[in-house]
Amino acid sequence: MRSSLRVMTYNVRQLKDDRAAVLAVLRAAVPDVVAVQEPPRGPFARTRLRRLAADAGLDAVVVGSGARTTALLVRQGLRVTGTRAVRLSWRPGRTRRGLAVADVAGVRVVSVHLSLDPAERARHLDRLLLVVRSGDACVVAGDLNEKPGGPARRRLGLHLHDLTGGAGPTYPAKAPVHRIDAVLATSGLTGDGAHVVVGETAARASDHCAVVVELGLT
Repeated sequence: MRSSLRVMTYNVRQLKDDRAAVLAVLRAAVPDVVAVQEPPRGPFARTRLRRLAADAGLDAVVVGSGARTTALLVRQGLRVTGTRAVRLSWRPGRTRRGLAVADVAGVRVVSVHLSLDPAERARHLDRLLLVVRSGDACVVAGDLNEKPGGPARRRLGLHLHDLTGGAGPTYPAKAPVHRIDAVLATSGLTGDGAHVVVGETAARASDHCAVVVELGLT
């Protein structure tokens, strides 16, 4: 039985910047699970993400359809069950959003990309928290589009604790000042070695820095 699971959250900005740099970040971190935000869109989008995943030794287990601006990649060979995409409510003029969900090595992992609009973030939290409460051990990883102390972060804090609170700012990648990307977990799950991936390669890869944490399993 595994004693840990290395979890990464990464907004890759649709691979619009430097794909080779994104791949380098993934390979260097050697994650077991990657919660992706802003995966590629348009023609051959799913194929592009699956190829990126394969080049990094990962499988794209949730991509496209209702997952919308999220996806999940998992280290090849890990046990994955319960994969699904959850559509979030949508109003004309807003970005269509969803959740990518999978049970990986006995832990429910949810990739999230919350709205820039505070009212929409609050509405989407209702659906997200239903997913969190439906499992015993759950990790929520993603681009929360809100700094610590905001209303959505406070509400999430009632159900999850931040494993990456001391990891530092994540946005913008060239000179990070805002900590809007995070990995959160239900009680009973612990995190170690949380860090933000910074540097020249990270700055070329995307406008967000990736965040990595070693999740302790019991």
